[in-house]
Amino acid sequence: MSNTLLSVLPSEYGYVILVMCSTWFLFNWLESRSFQARRRYEIPYPKMYIDQPYSHVFNCIQRAHQNTLESYPMFLVLMIFGGILYPKLSALCGLIWIAARVTYAFGYYTGDPERRKWGAFGYIGLLILLVINIIFALKLLGLISS
Repeated sequence: MSNTLLSVLPSEYGYVILVMCSTWFLFNWLESRSFQARRRYEIPYPKMYIDQPYSHVFNCIQRAHQNTLESYPMFLVLMIFGGILYPKLSALCGLIWIAARVTYAFGYYTGDPERRKWGAFGYIGLLILLVINIIFALKLLGLISS
């Protein structure tokens, strides 16, 4: 089976897999920042958000992590399927998304939620991945030629 899969996927699909694996580091970093904030502001589990002095900073740190978790499934789906058709472009879009999530988090960590918008450039990567997936679907349906 593995030989069959390797013969079907483009060799460049390895880039897609490496980018998806690199998200492990992103999520561990985000999680560690949330954990550090919990300790610093003495926020016990399972509280996700809190209303206390300095809570806005904790809430911003927690929200940066939570928002990335919320958008991750769509990112993965777009990467997995888009990478089949255009693996290098999909991997590049994935790197853009990851860089944007880091930028988004640093902006949010300031305690000013408006600064999270620094990471809005990640939508470029997601939108390109979406277009790649639409092209892939249309090719599979025979509505556009290969």
